[in-house]
Amino acid sequence: MLSDRGRVRRHNEDACAAAPLHNIFVVCDGMGGAAGGEIASHLAAEIFVAQLSQNGAEDRPQFRRLQSQIAGAVQASNRAVYQQSRKTPHLSGMGTTLAGLAYTPTVHDDAAQLSEAPLWVVHVGDSRCYRWRQRRLELLTEDHSLVEEQVRAGQITAAQALESPMRNVITRAVGTEPTVVPEIHEHYPQAGDLYLLTSDGLPRELSESEIASILCKIPAEPTQAALQSACRQLVEAANQRGGNDNITVLLVGFVPD
Repeated sequence: MLSDRGRVRRHNEDACAAAPLHNIFVVCDGMGGAAGGEIASHLAAEIFVAQLSQNGAEDRPQFRRLQSQIAGAVQASNRAVYQQSRKTPHLSGMGTTLAGLAYTPTVHDDAAQLSEAPLWVVHVGDSRCYRWRQRRLELLTEDHSLVEEQVRAGQITAAQALESPMRNVITRAVGTEPTVVPEIHEHYPQAGDLYLLTSDGLPRELSESEIASILCKIPAEPTQAALQSACRQLVEAANQRGGNDNITVLLVGFVPD
């Protein structure tokens, strides 16, 4: 994983965190000014990972329980950011996006039978999760943003959304309200899958084909060094295109038990 300030912004308001032993990963993109955005993103990322890691340490959860624990971790992050915002005047209104992954390889279901568990993808706002499978890049999340809603309604095209003056307006965020509704979906990973969590600074500079051109260089059985190298290449490519926003990328390679 790698987080970069970019070429234009004076501060990095993105954050990323991971607990690889518990298969928990998250990227956040803060808002609310330099201090507020940075605090919101780091606080949300840290609490999300800590909450799920603690649950995993106590008991390997059934995968349906893991889904509710993910929702609970997002609410804990939301509560922490919201409360900090309320009690600190200069942080008022701060918030953050969130995109995360959580996975428990094998579990016993309610019938006490061994089953393969899904990988859970959670997001709030316009941070994204992509899947790279069999040399094909697929976006697994839909942005909670004004322009995305306009695209889905047929009011503007995807190309127009990229140039819209409203492209920074998100419709859902962690910490701006007392509660938040995260979007959580299950996906069934395959050997060789790569999952990319990213703040919006990457897709605003690079097209999906350009992202894919970097991911396709990763070996079928990637090492940690190979994944980190790909993260650097993605950030460098986005910066070469202008680096107009903070850029954070986190790559997870799937290797089944």
